[in-house]
Amino acid sequence: MTSPSSTLVDIRGLEKKFDLSGSLLEQISFKGGRFQRKQEAVHAINGVDLQVQKGEALCVVGESGCGKSTVARTVMGLLSPSAGEIHYDGQRIDNLDGKEVLPYRRKMQMIFQNPYASLNPRMTIQQTLEEPIRFHQPNAKDIEVRDKVHEVMHSVGIDPDWGSRFGHEFSGGQRQRIAIARALAVDPEFIVADEPISALDVSIQAQVLNLLMDAQESRNLTYLFITHDLAVVEHFGTRVAVMYLGRVCELADTRTLFSTPRHPYTQALLSAIPKLADDRPSHIRLQGEVPTPVQLPSGCVFHGRCPYANERCRQEIPQLIATDGGTRVACHAVEEGRL
Repeated sequence: MTSPSSTLVDIRGLEKKFDLSGSLLEQISFKGGRFQRKQEAVHAINGVDLQVQKGEALCVVGESGCGKSTVARTVMGLLSPSAGEIHYDGQRIDNLDGKEVLPYRRKMQMIFQNPYASLNPRMTIQQTLEEPIRFHQPNAKDIEVRDKVHEVMHSVGIDPDWGSRFGHEFSGGQRQRIAIARALAVDPEFIVADEPISALDVSIQAQVLNLLMDAQESRNLTYLFITHDLAVVEHFGTRVAVMYLGRVCELADTRTLFSTPRHPYTQALLSAIPKLADDRPSHIRLQGEVPTPVQLPSGCVFHGRCPYANERCRQEIPQLIATDGGTRVACHAVEEGRL
């Protein structure tokens, strides 16, 4: 277990549901001579426990729809959790509002997935980068704001002369550099990066990724990095959390996860990575389809596609347990020694 002194962000029992039922009148129907009320919700996150340690890059991976981006947005306060708690440096923050949360808004910044949508088209780059500084430091002088903007522009490889131009005048890679500069402008401690390179050309992805790594080293940043690209995880991540249908199924340091994956889903996920070695294990083909998050399966959410599932897996939800190698796995088969 991570010691409290080294944990920057502590996520406890996090849940998020999106209601599909509509208004009260839309929920009520008349069947069989009686009124019935039907409520449905998308169970996007289902009891996630994560601790992000100071100075690390914790990567959250999983296929589309597993809830990893919802975790990111809930941690940042863009979405309100349905249950659970979020603590930042020992202080609970998910229940704060108004002026109470402002200090954490500066310490916590986010880089969004789509650089074409995350920049205001009506603002110049100078205005875009000045806005967070003026908001969080209202007493700062104009020259101090301008110097700070120039400093962050230099740090991400942007010419300060670009400040008078608008976002549409730049390529995707340049826009994402601007978005990174905006996040760095207020000197944050913690950055949530929600698939920041997935919308970019492959030739640009490495440049932006190296920029994030350089910023982490020079500014002592902590990252929660959301991605589906396992090659990026292996290159960038300190630890990896694997999610499936709103739950964390495995948590391990990067080298351990890629060398000895324990959970059946992680094994299948990593077996899909193309490799040149002749002795690589054959690709694991999972049977069935991903269940709908509207009606979650009982027990382990992966049991319908798992070749090792038994009756306990179908009935009882597995908890993250620590193994001998330090990996934490939510799997009854691992716990019982069947896998």
